[in-house]
Amino acid sequence: MTDTSMSEEAPPTTVSPAFGFVTPEVLASVSGLDFLSGIVEGRFPQPPIFALFGFGFGALERGRVVFTGTPDQRHYNPLGSVHGGYAATVLDSCMGCAVHSTLEKGRGYTTLEFKVSFLRPMTDRTGPVTAEGRVLAAGRRTATAEGSLTDAKGRLLAHATTTCLVFDIGTSDSGG
Repeated sequence: MTDTSMSEEAPPTTVSPAFGFVTPEVLASVSGLDFLSGIVEGRFPQPPIFALFGFGFGALERGRVVFTGTPDQRHYNPLGSVHGGYAATVLDSCMGCAVHSTLEKGRGYTTLEFKVSFLRPMTDRTGPVTAEGRVLAAGRRTATAEGSLTDAKGRLLAHATTTCLVFDIGTSDSGG
């Protein structure tokens, strides 16, 4: 018989007061690094994706962001291991935030494309993982970054690259 029990309860379906997002006006009023620092310091809400995937900030500086988290059975695919979407999501998020940390006030970004290479499987026994995003180049219209996902022993689980579109917040480029 297959054990379908979960090690923890499923995440809540509603967003708690500690999680949320800000309006484009608020986002445009601060630099990317100030905005991300505000999340770390509690001045701005944590993004709901942090609650869903169970990760959060480990380090933050201009051009570099580190997230930490622990994958568990909530993140499993039907094969009994952590779905590749977990690694893809945490890498996309940390690389995007690394790009965001370089942006001046009034500027935003969106992911144009990203590529992930999976090197090792993850299970609930993998334990804590660390995702690091680093900006490679940041220009007026595009930025590129790379990311790595490692376990507590420093083994590389996955790595990725991304290209982001950079735009003025509130223009037609951002849908606003």
